[in-house]
Amino acid sequence: MQRETIHQLNGIKICTESFGNPKDPAVLLIMGAMCSMVYWDTEFCQRLADSGRFVIRFDNRDVGRSTAYEPGTSNYSVTDLAHDAVGVLDAYQIEKAHLVGMSLGGMIAQVMAVKQPERVQTMTLIASSIFGSDHNSRNLPQIDERILAYHANAGTLDWSDEEAVAKYLAAGSALLCGPAHTFDKERVYAQVSAEIKRATNLLSMFNHALLVGEDDFEGRLAEIKAPTLVIHGSHDTVLPYEHALALVEEIPGAALLTLEGSGHEIHADDWDTIITAIFAHTK
Repeated sequence: MQRETIHQLNGIKICTESFGNPKDPAVLLIMGAMCSMVYWDTEFCQRLADSGRFVIRFDNRDVGRSTAYEPGTSNYSVTDLAHDAVGVLDAYQIEKAHLVGMSLGGMIAQVMAVKQPERVQTMTLIASSIFGSDHNSRNLPQIDERILAYHANAGTLDWSDEEAVAKYLAAGSALLCGPAHTFDKERVYAQVSAEIKRATNLLSMFNHALLVGEDDFEGRLAEIKAPTLVIHGSHDTVLPYEHALALVEEIPGAALLTLEGSGHEIHADDWDTIITAIFAHTK
């Protein structure tokens, strides 16, 4: 494992970390909204690397140790985040990589596959959805109201109280756990604690909520040539299962792996299944 490294990319700072042998096929892990790279669990990354892959995880803007902007401001688009991901490949001198994106990370991967296809060998989209501007026309189900109601309390939290914030974030993660699994309190609490301590500005993560679809990307998934694997929990309450079906319908040749009883998560119970699938897909 390489220690965390700060790279100057696109006029900003991006923090990265790698696992495994740089001579192995490269897998770029792209995390979702409001989450730094720590949510790609270290053990998961190492096990994926041990399968024979060079694994890179990184902090998007406004999370972790990457550049953070004033909370409540909008300074970039999803396309900009895709450019940052390409910049990470440049920093490691990687011409083409296998992309594995979680949630928003999967949408960032889609932008890369459309706009810079020469950099993308394959895509694996975990708990993700279509990136565009017209979700309403597809009648895709929305996020569970219970999750929105829980996070409506964020404004009343004392964000200077690290223990209270850790409990709040961990309890929010518990809402994403599917019925097939037991919520791993210790692992998630360790992740959120690391998140709090690493963050340049923890509240800046909420800037991701200001990201929106982009009109010039609508309807362009049919252009994707990269072999695509969609992995999705049957009980995802953030991006319900219908979002996976929409991806498979719109991306040519996309395959679907359903995680029965899983939610909006990469639960340790599913690691063997997910790592085996990524290894096979990236051969």
